[in-house]
Amino acid sequence: MATVQKNEFAFENVPSVKAKTLRINLNPDIYGTFAEIGAGQETARHFFRAGGASGTIAKAMSAYDKAFSDAIYGVEEDNRYVTQSRLKKMLSHEMRLMEERIPRAEHPDRLFFAYANTVATIDFTKRYKGHGWMGIRFQLDPKQKEFDEIILHVRFRQNEARLQQETLGIIGVNLIYGAFFKYHKPRKLLKYLYDHIDKDTLEIDMINFSGPSFSEVDNRLMSLQLIKNGMTDAVMFGSDGNNLLPAAVLYKKNIMALRGSFRPVTKVNMDMFKKSYDIFIREQTVKEENTIVIFEITLSNLKASGEIDEQDFMDRAELLCSLGHMVMISNFQEYFKLVEYFNNYTKERMGLTMGVSNLIDVFDEKYYRHLSGGILEAFGKLFFKNLIVYLYPMRDPETGRILTSNNIKVHPRMKELYKFFKYNGKVMDIIDYDPEVLDIYSRDVLKKITNHQEGWEEMLPDGVANTIKENHLFLPKKNTATQEVE
Repeated sequence: MATVQKNEFAFENVPSVKAKTLRINLNPDIYGTFAEIGAGQETARHFFRAGGASGTIAKAMSAYDKAFSDAIYGVEEDNRYVTQSRLKKMLSHEMRLMEERIPRAEHPDRLFFAYANTVATIDFTKRYKGHGWMGIRFQLDPKQKEFDEIILHVRFRQNEARLQQETLGIIGVNLIYGAFFKYHKPRKLLKYLYDHIDKDTLEIDMINFSGPSFSEVDNRLMSLQLIKNGMTDAVMFGSDGNNLLPAAVLYKKNIMALRGSFRPVTKVNMDMFKKSYDIFIREQTVKEENTIVIFEITLSNLKASGEIDEQDFMDRAELLCSLGHMVMISNFQEYFKLVEYFNNYTKERMGLTMGVSNLIDVFDEKYYRHLSGGILEAFGKLFFKNLIVYLYPMRDPETGRILTSNNIKVHPRMKELYKFFKYNGKVMDIIDYDPEVLDIYSRDVLKKITNHQEGWEEMLPDGVANTIKENHLFLPKKNTATQEVE
């Protein structure tokens, strides 16, 4: 057995890369095409070198020239090549050729597959680190009409193209092996993608499973696994439940983000969103058609009561998706890290919607002791020139007084710093809020739901209460979300 590089996903008796390729090559039924663009034929190379590849590889190709690539797979609307759209076209084209050129009547037991990747490795200036799309379309039963598919996006952290190519080849082998031999355990399949790869050298920031073998797999839950396993720092999914690539969604967009527990989403959450959004899109530099809204939940919030309750996570996701919202799960406990992440993909206007208590926490020094520059370093990243905080008021539970940016109390040492940012237009009060919803708190609604009390329905946006009742959300039940799909 090969020596496995140290990482938390390394298990004893992990098959070597050669052992994995040989197991596939020596299987008389597995047969397919390799199409690799941008980083060499690194995955196919492992299968050729292992021996017995003639029984597995129908074709291995690499259309490096853009004109050739366009002639084979078609022209992309955005004229880009390292995209999910290009990958899907590659998989569709190669699988269609497999079916056309390999007579099923002569090979009734063949399990067809098409593996593809489109990758850009690190450039000469080392400014762009390198990333790529990879995927496999395959069948587990020769009579299967609909194909299964796994698609993922990777980001390289190595500083040499050669090392990135080697890593790409290994993860390609792991993906193909996992598709055929670990498809019934998608959580473990995720971890096995890092076999023989140091976790620090590669980030997986999106993955989607589809097809009959994955009908019970919820891709939102797979996104959560990426965060839990330390494979990436942020994942996103749309209202349809499919995972999205953050870089593609955020690229050159105006971003408005609302952080919360959304357990469940309440009228006050929606009032915060709607009122701040109305202000945001009225800004001169903001075009509504180039603006996205993100409802963000931090991993620490999901862990607030101990270990992550995946069913609880799914309940929150179900509600936000039912309202048509885009959701982000992040590992960014501090706001400045979230803004820094957004800033990797856009220089356009950003808005953070938060309540008074959140803003007070932002000005608490204890959250920045791990930084060499302390709170000033954090604020340099948080309050950069294109960001503004939309502040939603709060009713003081003791005095009944409405707290806004004008009368909140921060630590005495932070007063001047707070004034600097406030009077430079970095904090804007939401003044047309709905006073009727100020006293609604998610924790109170949740308590009423779990205790089967009455009166919580009116605290939620239209339709949400019905969704909760119909799907029995936030109620004690068997946690099927944590079970591996067998």
